[in-house]
Amino acid sequence: MSTKAFPIGIILESLRLPTPKALDTIRDLGVQGLQVYATHGELSPKKLTPAGKAEFLRMVKDRGLVISALCGDLGHGFGDPQKNPQLIEDSKRILDLAKEWETDIVTTHIGVVPNDPKHPRYAIMQDACGQLAAYADSLGAHFAVETGPETADTLCGFLDSLNSTGVAVNLDPANLVMVTGDDPVRAVHTLKKYIVHTHAKDGRKLFDKDPELIYGIAFEDAVTDAAFIELPLGEGDVPFDRYLEALRAIGYDGFLTIEREVGDQPVRDIAAAVDFLRQQWNGGAQ
Repeated sequence: MSTKAFPIGIILESLRLPTPKALDTIRDLGVQGLQVYATHGELSPKKLTPAGKAEFLRMVKDRGLVISALCGDLGHGFGDPQKNPQLIEDSKRILDLAKEWETDIVTTHIGVVPNDPKHPRYAIMQDACGQLAAYADSLGAHFAVETGPETADTLCGFLDSLNSTGVAVNLDPANLVMVTGDDPVRAVHTLKKYIVHTHAKDGRKLFDKDPELIYGIAFEDAVTDAAFIELPLGEGDVPFDRYLEALRAIGYDGFLTIEREVGDQPVRDIAAAVDFLRQQWNGGAQ
């Protein structure tokens, strides 16, 4: 069991509460930070005024919290060369907002990286992510690709081709387990030079299904059942003891940010997740 105490965060929207109440709940759970969606709604760059930006940061700081990352997943990936110019510009504005809110990380999904570098979509995604990486590098920041749609080996090869850590990794161990069946412990070591943020989530793969179908890159009518199930921390197939030990071994000292996307009692489930993580380092104080 790992004895290292990582800072814990919570995705604000996972609580499904009004923003002030959600911030109060995060504070009361005794964690260190939060991640927040900046893609739509009241906290998106397109909606926020300068005063609104300052007010939200004040609300966070007044509760003794920090922002671990913004979520900048615009829901399309970067596989369409016609849509990419606008998606890239919108992503840059989210990274600008991240810097204003004193975080260097925007997590995102980039689509499904093809296994074959000769696949036409590979070069399209390389071009888009190369532009994002250059912009992030200019700010000393990172767009962090969420793991899951492809294996760690495929993602690492893609990132290596960019020759930058401006596009880095948000390691979500449950996505690896649920979608590709990849080993999250091995993934930590494979992706170690790119990991800048992580999600704390658990789940189980129910049957094999093409990630391109799961992530909406391709479509079919034959299989509609969910190929995986998200479960409370410790009840799925993520080996958290070995996973956290792997993070410790590579020198990772960033956030474990709890994400809960299902269930009808999110506050209860997230509180249990906080307790579970603390138990992993023998209840060590943060």
